[in-house]
Amino acid sequence: MVSNKVLVIDDTTVVRVKVREMLPPGNFDVIEAKDGVEGLNLIRQEKFSLIMLDFLLPKMSGWEVFQQIQSQPDLKKIPLVIMSGRKEEVTEKISEPFENFEFLGKPFDQKQLIGAIKSAMTKAKQPRQESVPVATPNGVTPSADVGIASSGDEIQALNEKIAKMQAEIDGLKKQLAQVVTFIKQKIK
Repeated sequence: MVSNKVLVIDDTTVVRVKVREMLPPGNFDVIEAKDGVEGLNLIRQEKFSLIMLDFLLPKMSGWEVFQQIQSQPDLKKIPLVIMSGRKEEVTEKISEPFENFEFLGKPFDQKQLIGAIKSAMTKAKQPRQESVPVATPNGVTPSADVGIASSGDEIQALNEKIAKMQAEIDGLKKQLAQVVTFIKQKIK
């Protein structure tokens, strides 16, 4: 008997199939949605044990689906894994640490997928604050105790952003070098 119904909302067929194939057979019933509207409709129609949500989706973005889920008490209790190839797009809308869901960077392997699911299940059981995170136009999510930030805090936040951006740049440089090496090998 299948005990866990999993909804995978991703516009890429390869990712949906990959998740289905990586999950242990017999334990999971994987339902697929190719866009945000279809995914949200399924969330409202059926009871899921887990939702895996791509952040960049057609028709309705993953961010919009996330906001809909968080606005409904019965839905926000469902373990959630947000997937994206670009973490900075998620952190622009939702500040870290991610307390109510797990983030899974693309591409991922089976170990990362299972780890993200386990973490999402754990996070879903934690007590939550009742506030829904809302991004401001500059992308910063205000906290409940918004006060006047000191310049030292602002500098530290900017330094953290710089460090994140530098890490992303380094990763992109590495990927570019791999692509160049691959092309050179193909040209030979």
